[in-house]
Amino acid sequence: MIDIIKVHKSFNNKKVLDGVDLAIETGKTTAIIGPSGCGKSTLLRLILALDRPDSGSILVDGVDVTKLSEAQLSKVRRGMGMVFQGSALFDSMTVGENVSFALREHTSLTDQEIRKIAIEKLKLVDLAGAYDLMPSELSGGMQKRVSLARALSFGPKMLLYDEPTTGLDPQTSASIEILINKLAHELKVTSILVTHQLSTIFRTAARIVMLHQGKLIEGGTVEQVRRTQNLVLKQFIDAGII
Repeated sequence: MIDIIKVHKSFNNKKVLDGVDLAIETGKTTAIIGPSGCGKSTLLRLILALDRPDSGSILVDGVDVTKLSEAQLSKVRRGMGMVFQGSALFDSMTVGENVSFALREHTSLTDQEIRKIAIEKLKLVDLAGAYDLMPSELSGGMQKRVSLARALSFGPKMLLYDEPTTGLDPQTSASIEILINKLAHELKVTSILVTHQLSTIFRTAARIVMLHQGKLIEGGTVEQVRRTQNLVLKQFIDAGII
């Protein structure tokens, strides 16, 4: 579904991505791991074309998003759902208004149709009945679920997760990880998950790759990563296992 080809990106003369090549398989969950600041979130932003690479190509369903105008990108982005780190909900809006925000901005659906979609998406993330609540009335884990419901509003083929369980307690993290797996199975979406949380990686990913010094280290499946002999990947995994 996504081909990242020789992508370079620097900020203030600091190279973050140095010729990254990565093919994301359709219908699978790919985890991109690495320490904070290694460029994981930057890669997601490039896929969404929120930033542009210095060089290289990013093909989404065969279309190079680095060459599209903002108007063309709007259509491509409807096929992608983004779950931001920290949830990024609008505090002044209800849960239902948050979930339906993009539908109101970018479609001509009626209020009744939009409400129906928002309620359906909230049910998918086990938050039926939360439509009229405010984000401040929800726990951190529930806010993350609202963010996920919002990402699902357009019925995307692809979900991008930026640190979906960071800052959550172990029990809440586990519930979000179960939900990620549920959506991948039921909706058949392609998922890209960036995180440094090993529990999330091992519970959700079909394939794991690691960013290190701007380049990718191929990890493979969970079992292959557990048995890896690559010293950089092994040190990262071993440091996070309690």
